[in-house]
Amino acid sequence: MELGEKLRQARLEAGLSQRQLCAEEITRNMLSQIEHGTAHPSMKTLQYLAARLGKTVGYFLEEEAAASPNQGLVLTAREQFDAGDYAASAATLEGFRQPDPLFDREAQLLWIQCHLELAEQALDGGRIPYARTLLEKADRPSVYCGPELRRRRLLLLGRLPGHAVSGQLPSLDDELLLRAEEALAAQEPELAARLLEAAQDRTAPRWLLLRGDAWLAMGDHREAARCFHGAEDTFPSETAARLEGCYRELEDYKRAYEYACKQKKAP
Repeated sequence: MELGEKLRQARLEAGLSQRQLCAEEITRNMLSQIEHGTAHPSMKTLQYLAARLGKTVGYFLEEEAAASPNQGLVLTAREQFDAGDYAASAATLEGFRQPDPLFDREAQLLWIQCHLELAEQALDGGRIPYARTLLEKADRPSVYCGPELRRRRLLLLGRLPGHAVSGQLPSLDDELLLRAEEALAAQEPELAARLLEAAQDRTAPRWLLLRGDAWLAMGDHREAARCFHGAEDTFPSETAARLEGCYRELEDYKRAYEYACKQKKAP
């Protein structure tokens, strides 16, 4: 039985829902991925889950350790990465033995992420040749390297003197919107607002929705409503609830009622 299956079985035996097991420590989405074997938990996460379920960490790892010679190496690299020691994590991954169906995916992703983190640190410190080498290492072919990692690598390449990424680099607005979403999720609306104001296209529905969320979080309901109206046609269900709240705060109860009704009619 694999780690995810063991985890799900232990959770059901304990009579816990995914939400109850997650509490405030991890997201339900992450727990679901772990249980279905599409993601592996960090050692910190696994220790939390084991404690909540009354099990030892070894109970969940025992069978995987027997099935993979890379178990200890990946756990060490994972802990080093989580602690921000990217150089140590990358060095540990040098010893990874392929193929390994259990850990190939995680090892490849850790390798790429470590080298991108180190490259950004090198660029910030003015160590251009070292950054170039690190970005070359991060260009390891992998079906698991998603668009966000590829975008980040291109953005870092763009900081190298004489390195043109014209035609390769995704829209800078896309990057700004992505970072603004992350800032809003981290409850940093002022940062999100600054990122959004740097975008070139301030008429895109997604920009307007995010800018409205930033205004809303900062307590400016009038400006938030203006932005939500601009995104209303593209995001009707998302904006209806937001607009109802804005108009309630503005004491425009007629319009608040209008948007409350729109939510009830939504499929």
